[in-house]
Amino acid sequence: MEHRAHPLVMATPGCHRQIDSEHYGPVGQGRKVYIQAALHADEIPAMLVATRLRKHLIELEKANRLQHEIVLVAVANPAGLGQFIMGASSGRFELGSGRNYNRNFPVPHREIAQSVEGALTHDASANLTLIRNAWLKSLSEWQPADEYASIQRTLMLLAHDADIVLDLHCSREAAMHLYTGEDVWEEVEPLSRYLGAEVSLLANDSQGYSFDEALCLLWSHLRSHFGARFPIPNGSVAVTIEHRGQRDVSYEIAEQDATAILDYLVHRGAIAGVANPLPPLRNPATPLAGSEQFYAPSAGILVHRVPAGRRVQAGDELFDIVDPLTGDVLTLTSKTSGVLYMRREIRFVRPGDPLGRVSGAVPIRTGKLLGA
Repeated sequence: MEHRAHPLVMATPGCHRQIDSEHYGPVGQGRKVYIQAALHADEIPAMLVATRLRKHLIELEKANRLQHEIVLVAVANPAGLGQFIMGASSGRFELGSGRNYNRNFPVPHREIAQSVEGALTHDASANLTLIRNAWLKSLSEWQPADEYASIQRTLMLLAHDADIVLDLHCSREAAMHLYTGEDVWEEVEPLSRYLGAEVSLLANDSQGYSFDEALCLLWSHLRSHFGARFPIPNGSVAVTIEHRGQRDVSYEIAEQDATAILDYLVHRGAIAGVANPLPPLRNPATPLAGSEQFYAPSAGILVHRVPAGRRVQAGDELFDIVDPLTGDVLTLTSKTSGVLYMRREIRFVRPGDPLGRVSGAVPIRTGKLLGA
């Protein structure tokens, strides 16, 4: 294993932070897998999965079973990990600016298209290398203005040339689920099977430019730009894995998830061995735009009527909001048939607070982050 330290722009004098990456297998030779955990910082289940992966990668490297370089970043956001408010961890947003740490990653497709225009050929492999080199040049010339931007630049430099990118997260209270692009779903589907994901959500461009989306989207944009003139592959098969909810922290669960990820890497040829048989797909993939989102219409005590991971039908009662002054109960029902894949962890809500989401097969939302 090769350890590398990547210093970040100092947020304040005397505050030195870095991102640590671990490189296993044939480093710098051939194909590459990139895995990072907890970009939203307080995603503890994801970090614990990373520690289990480390243990296995050390053993696999000793056994000479690693066919591809595998890069592991167990703490993708040391700045967010250091943010606490009155003892409570708060790593999803940079507190000074309100910026979400997993939004607005750069997708410089126009710049890259212009730089490779005269050099592309009918050799897809050569085009892959050419585009990655142009992307590396663009990232290397990027001068981050602050710590937030330097985190983004560091992670993109580590991942831009990886064939497989796994971004490990968790939700509030949730079943195992994942997000990926429509263009790469065929290659991601075996991972969903191994993980036992209850929901697989697809969107090429939700306009949020999350880490996994930005990595996939660059290649989609380049294919659209050049059309049929040149073959351009999926340079990054990138996935966000939501390892259930924030309180789902146990060695048993983490080991289960790490083993599933390793099964997928054996299946993809990154690790030598015979892949375990593919389990059945729990549920068909659905569009991210098909998810029904629920919001509190009034303040009150939130009572969940359905556990995360449960399949529901349109008309099922999902949430009660109890007025503590009168005892009146307001019940919210689903308009969608699907899986309640995540729900709120705080049991008192104010008007407009998000309550949960149900997957759906028919697109019903549009706009940035499909918020409308």
